[in-house]
Amino acid sequence: MEQILELKDINKSFAGIQVLHNVNLTLHAGETVCLVGENGAGKSTLIKILSGAEKPDSGSITLFGRTWSSLQPSQAMELGVATIYQDVDLVDTLSVADNIFQGAEIRKNGIFIDRRKQEEKAGEILRALNMTIRPDVLVETLSPGQKQNLQIAKALHKKAKILIMDEPTASLGEDETKALMELIDRLKHDGIGIIYISHYMDEIFRVGDRVNVLKDGYSVSERQIGEVTQETLIREMVGRDASNYYRKGNFSTGDQALEIRGYTRGNLVKNVSFTVSHGEVLGLGGLVGAGRTELVRMLFGADPKESGQMFLNGKEITPKDPKDAIKKGICFVSEDRKGEALFLDRSVKENISIAKNESRFFLNLAKEKELVDHSIEQLSIKVFNREHDAGKLSGGNQQKVVISRWLAMDGEIYIFDEPSKGVDVGAREEIYRLIEELVKRKKIVIMVSSTMPELISMSDRIAVMKDGALSAVIPADEAQEDELLKWYMGIK
Repeated sequence: MEQILELKDINKSFAGIQVLHNVNLTLHAGETVCLVGENGAGKSTLIKILSGAEKPDSGSITLFGRTWSSLQPSQAMELGVATIYQDVDLVDTLSVADNIFQGAEIRKNGIFIDRRKQEEKAGEILRALNMTIRPDVLVETLSPGQKQNLQIAKALHKKAKILIMDEPTASLGEDETKALMELIDRLKHDGIGIIYISHYMDEIFRVGDRVNVLKDGYSVSERQIGEVTQETLIREMVGRDASNYYRKGNFSTGDQALEIRGYTRGNLVKNVSFTVSHGEVLGLGGLVGAGRTELVRMLFGADPKESGQMFLNGKEITPKDPKDAIKKGICFVSEDRKGEALFLDRSVKENISIAKNESRFFLNLAKEKELVDHSIEQLSIKVFNREHDAGKLSGGNQQKVVISRWLAMDGEIYIFDEPSKGVDVGAREEIYRLIEELVKRKKIVIMVSSTMPELISMSDRIAVMKDGALSAVIPADEAQEDELLKWYMGIK
């Protein structure tokens, strides 16, 4: 296979702190190289250098036989480098065809956009990739998996020869993930080189030809995928042995203190009722679109409901809105940390302390500093200093900042929506330990997760949702992945 990319001796520092140390990476046509490492290991910085978003301090970039010291974003795209981020970069209010041709529209007489021609061409592109997406529909109507596929179609239309895929399955269900894996196989067959970043070990061993491990900005190893095991990769990533399955203790009091009655919103959530005890983690499982996120957002008061009540220890505490929910001790970690949870252009300090600041007029700066420093240490948040912009952190460290904010509140009810989304193996265990600490303190936890091993290992009971309704509640110690999937699909 022809070598199409070489990153050689790449160094990069921010504010005097070096984050990449002589990192090397190569890629061949028709090959998938998996780039793995803990959050903060340098993966995002490395791919930003390749895509032209950052300039290296030293080193070289060789693409298709030509060498540069750095690239501009437009230059990288012209050379055939495209990045598919986990946060979809599409315009929801435009059609599929308009998104594919955005910036390079087909025009009549050089003036008016020829939408019929664009839809015809878009249809050809989509069919060539075996994608069953209509070119005339609005992007906002697509599923997360279809949006990921559309980003790939858009990149290939622009003649991309190297695809960087950053956590592409983070928001996908099992069927959509399987479809994406099959698409990657076809792209490799067509000679596309792929750099694949994921924290999911099964995906790495499914799509990877080689794997490159980064730790603290250093290249730890680069080997053929057949030469390593999951245990070896985890040890190299985190510097120690780690289990893929965290086993939480049982701390439930069995008092059924939290009662959810009849939450309903059209066909999204249908008359859902359940109870949760102090010291219990109730997992919410189901396929993408089952109504889990819609339900927990209603519980927090973030979205409207047609009916539904919440009781704690027999007293009604149904929140009117998020502000009311916080006042009543309900904390919510959204799955959309960038869109809903973080102030990306504000500091880590402000993001952690914003919900805890009790005074309407004055800040206790000494107390705020103590709180933030404790949170950074408690969750091992990799940050240069507390004034660092949250938007410049890695995805996993952003997730830790969000969780830190709510831990500082000392609430009664904690709702986690995909808490380990985009988080590496080591950080995942830290989050699991924090959830376990909460239930040890007899807090009530509701956790949405699309990862069945996570649901089984972290839950006391698993509530299964299908088509907006609650179809079963299963003790986690009796749950098996194949049986859970049957519940998800309505076979049981």
